Formats: sequence, C-alpha cells, structure tokens
Amino acid sequence: MQAEIITIGDEILIGQIIDTNSAFISKALNSIGVSVYQIESIQDDKAHILKALKEAESNAEIIIITGGLGPTKDDITKKTIAEYFNDTLVQSDAVLKNIQYLWEHHIKQPLAQVNIDQALVPSKAQVLMNVNGSAPGMWLEQNGKIFISLPGVPFEMKALMENFVIPKLREAYRFPYIKHTTILTYGLGESSLAERIEAWEDKLPDFIKLAYLPGLGRVRLRLSAKNIDKNLVETEMQNQIDKLLPQLDGIFVGFEADDSIEAILGKQLTHLGKTLATAESCTGGKIAESLTKIPGASHYFKGSVVSYATQSKIDVLKVPEALINKYSVVSSQVAEVMAKNVLEMFQTDYAIATTGNAGPDKGDSNAEVGTVFIAIATKDTVFSEEFNLGNHRTKVIRKAVNKAFEMLQKEILKK
Repeated sequence: MQAEIITIGDEILIGQIIDTNSAFISKALNSIGVSVYQIESIQDDKAHILKALKEAESNAEIIIITGGLGPTKDDITKKTIAEYFNDTLVQSDAVLKNIQYLWEHHIKQPLAQVNIDQALVPSKAQVLMNVNGSAPGMWLEQNGKIFISLPGVPFEMKALMENFVIPKLREAYRFPYIKHTTILTYGLGESSLAERIEAWEDKLPDFIKLAYLPGLGRVRLRLSAKNIDKNLVETEMQNQIDKLLPQLDGIFVGFEADDSIEAILGKQLTHLGKTLATAESCTGGKIAESLTKIPGASHYFKGSVVSYATQSKIDVLKVPEALINKYSVVSSQVAEVMAKNVLEMFQTDYAIATTGNAGPDKGDSNAEVGTVFIAIATKDTVFSEEFNLGNHRTKVIRKAVNKAFEMLQKEILKK
C-alpha cells in the first residue's frame, strides 16, 4: 500500500521554513507498513491544489495533506478540498466548541469571525479533533482512497497522526509487519564495506533490503524487512544479523535504535560508571557540542577546554612552550599533553584532545591543511593518531570529530 504526502504553503517553497512534517509522517506511515510513493510541496493556490489532489489519487491509496488550514483569508485549502469532493462547508459544533474553549482559557482575546470560520468543514468529512489548535484534521474517502488533511503546525500535526490517523489506518487496512535494524560501523568506507559483505548481501531474502547510509568516517547499515508474517520477519532478521556481525569485526560499534555514536558512547560510559573530558583546538568545541546534545550527558561528560589559540594551550592546559617550539603546535606530542592535562584538570577516566590545521591557512603551524592529531588519555595511558582529512574546512572538522569518537569507542571496548 502506498501513500502520497502533499505539503501546502508558500513559506516552504521560498525556504522560509523547513518541511519537517513530511519526515515525521513518512516515518509514522513506514512504521505500519505503508510506503510513501511521493512527497510534493505546492503553493497555497486553488488550481495547484486541485491538480495535486488528482495526481495523488491516481498514485496512492492514502493521501495526506498538511498546511493551508489557518484562519487567514489567503488559506483556501479547505474550500478547495470541498470543491474537489463536490461538497460544501458546514459548521462543526464540536470544532466550534473546541475553538471557544481555547480562546477562553488560553488565547484570552475576542473570538474573531475568521477563527469561528475554522469550524467549517466539508460535510462529507470525519473531523479529527485538534485539541492543541483551532484547525481540525479532516478524513475523507473517495473511490476507495483515503484523504487526510492536517494542520501544518508540527506539534498539532504530530498529535493528530499519533492519536487518530495511525489508529484509524490500522482499523481500515491489514498492513504487513515491518522491522528496521540499523548497525553502526566506524573506520571503513562505504565501497570497502560493500566489498567485504558482498557475498552475504547477495544471499539476503527478497523481503529484506539493505541500505548503506554513509557519513564522514562512519557507515550505517539499515536492514529493512516487510512481510505479513511477523514471526518470519523477526526470525530471519536475527538470522541475517548473526551472519553479518562476524564480518564486521573491528568496525562494528553497535545497534543504532535511532541513536548516534555520541548517544552510544554516552550509554557505554554510563554503564561503566566512567567520565570524559575534552581539550579541543581545531574542532573548536564540536566534540563537546555533540556530546551535550544528548540528554543526561552531565552524568559522564565533565567539561571541555577549547584552547583554539596556541597561547591558550600554554596558559590554560599547561602545555610547555618548549614542547610546542620543538614539535609544533600541531603534533602528536602536543595532542597527548593536552589530553593528559585535561584528564587531570577534570579528574575524569577518559579524555580526548584535538590539534590540527582545518584551513584555509596554516595558522601557527607548518603542518599541511587537513593534518589533525587526536589523542586519547586514560589514567593509565595516552596515545595519539595522525590524520590527513582533506582541505575542506567544514569536512575536516566533522571528520575529526568522528575520528575522535571512533578512537574513544575502540578504547572503551577494550574494557
């Protein structure tokens, strides 16, 4: 079964806002076994909306529309939908009551006619009550197809999807069971990884698909299985994972239940009761930023020193000036002292340090642009690695962050 998503609003087309609704809806539909055939963003224009609805009806069994349901005169979506279904708008007393409640208890302003008009819905529509806003969702059926119109405000749309749309779709159809498993690997590029697991991939059952999701320094392998037989999906998915993992020796990080490597590291540190600090130069705090995006990071991440300038390495991290003069500020020796000293400063179990030239200029070092040294320190040891990460500044920084996480992951897994 296929669905099409139509987002309505000039603000999307001019880049004023990012369409996050389609991603959420796609994921929700995919979770119940519905494939998204197409996502289309269109103008809040009558002719455009009518054309999009007609094409969507020929493409898919489920058509979901978001946006264009506001209280202003330029939002003509609801009238256009009524026209498409040869219908008229009628007042929904339940929606009007909800609007009056919202205005009385939250808006605290006079109820204008444009707000009252939001209680108008096509007479053929089933109302999906939007308790978080004034624009209701609407469910219509025609020629065996389901049309669902939702408000464009993300938190309103999400609540309607979760509380009404997905449950009603489950009632209307028998969907196949679908399961995704994502495996996170570090340290091997996509082409080399594909070559390594080619024989295994060639023998995958027809109902299991493999997708490569490459990033800078990391590749995620997403296995997707879909079949009416839930037991078959569960059993064969585990069977294939058991065959795959031995082939990922040395690069397997973990299973990514929508987790990033940062989240996986956080869980590992929490489980071990260990802590981490960072000393960053060329990465400019990006490692710390990535770590602190994870809720609960304060349990294991104790702090960071962004010693971007050479003098700050001397003054704050106590890197000997003579060491810098002898080996250069971009060197393994400096990186290792940075890591050891920040470990001592924050009294942690692990420390990461970075120093390098991200470009476009060489700065205080003669090292080539893209040269990065990353050090890992523990209470027992310190070591570093040298990398040449190219000459694109943003990519150098992002790759350095990923390499730092890769090195820390390998060190943690030794325990």
